[in-house]
Amino acid sequence: MELSGEIFREYDIRGVVGADLDAGVAHLVGQAFGTYLDRRGARRVAVGHDNRHSSPELYHAVIDGLRSAGRDVVALGLVLTPMLYFALHRLPVEGGVMVTASHNPPEFNGFKLAHGPGTLYGPQIQEVYRLARSGDLVRGAGGLEARAIVPDYAAELAERIRLGPGRLRVALDCGNGTAGAFAPDILARWGCTVVPLYCEPDPTFPHHHPDPVDPRNLADLIRVVRDEGADLGLGIDGDGDRLGVVDDRGEILWGDLLMALFWREVLQAHPGAVALVEVKCSQALVDEILRLGGRPEWTRTGHSLIKARMRELGAVFTGEMSGHLFFADEYYGYDDALYAAGRLLRLLTRSGRKLSDLVAEIPRYHATPEIRVPCPDSRKFQVVEEVTRELRGRFEVIDVDGVRVQLPDGWALVRASNTQPVLVVRAEGRTPEALARAKAVVEEALRRHPEVGPLVW
Repeated sequence: MELSGEIFREYDIRGVVGADLDAGVAHLVGQAFGTYLDRRGARRVAVGHDNRHSSPELYHAVIDGLRSAGRDVVALGLVLTPMLYFALHRLPVEGGVMVTASHNPPEFNGFKLAHGPGTLYGPQIQEVYRLARSGDLVRGAGGLEARAIVPDYAAELAERIRLGPGRLRVALDCGNGTAGAFAPDILARWGCTVVPLYCEPDPTFPHHHPDPVDPRNLADLIRVVRDEGADLGLGIDGDGDRLGVVDDRGEILWGDLLMALFWREVLQAHPGAVALVEVKCSQALVDEILRLGGRPEWTRTGHSLIKARMRELGAVFTGEMSGHLFFADEYYGYDDALYAAGRLLRLLTRSGRKLSDLVAEIPRYHATPEIRVPCPDSRKFQVVEEVTRELRGRFEVIDVDGVRVQLPDGWALVRASNTQPVLVVRAEGRTPEALARAKAVVEEALRRHPEVGPLVW
């Protein structure tokens, strides 16, 4: 199979098995990444895989590729992506590969690459692609060692997370993803009564895609929370690095609302800390951080980008709307849905209150969901640049990732997707009228660009 540059994306390598990926491509990726690591003096690499049908074959092929580039491989077997990240911190390794397509449909698969504590993104992934295309690859014969990391990971989570008094009843939806093999036991070890939903790993994902950010995928979890009288519902994505939450009333709590809750605890322990805020997040999060004495700083979307920025600043916590949550105050700073779930359970049990009562104290503004507007890949970034120039002359703008127009009582965002031929649009207002004004700003700006598809709120 010919190597396609299209599978080398902003944050990972991902494509359709049989069309974009096979064992030969996986071997070449392993050899190219092994060469990338060799040029940086890194020899030992941890490798794991998720529960997809194609994952074991790609896993063994990428291991063979790494070893053919002289890298010594620590084979972890079936794990969650955060377990691979855990291995990067706990084992004597300098790099890592996770075979996963996260929450994508069953026919997809791919690779997340790590060097040191960080995951590769952008130009780094493109360098791996250039090495694979060049044929200028290291040759060698690396070793192979099997290592069970799950017991150490589960033991550390049990040690780090100690819940308060009271026993929580938790509905848990793993979407038949990899987390189903581990999450119920970990929650039970924390003392929770677990109501499992789709926790049997099944790579066909027969009930819904393991993506807890899509409201359609939370419908069954909401029903179970209400029917079972659960204290909350937790949804884990396909490879375990993103968390979805439903409160005791069956209401979805998005990433920015969860961050507002967590900042109450984190800023109490770290007063005045810098608080990275993804550009898609609600102004309510910014207002809450300011109220708590934190220092908001806008940041780009993307888990790899955010983790890198956290390390630069020594930041203690942040997250994304998509459910990636990064704790560096008491943990390692990577995105781990199970650890984040534990922090939420700890916060809830220590408060002695219902989750719905806690979130009711946080302001809720009127907002649209993320709208994806068709725009050709060849034009999407240029359109955003032109819109930014136009709006900067009329409004206060934040341009760390696309353009976020700041209005007196709301905001609107236009940014180019890093993974699809679309523009991502969102708007918010303190009142319905303010939301309408924010939406109108975006509508007017995009109307000037005929290559942009219709904007339907």
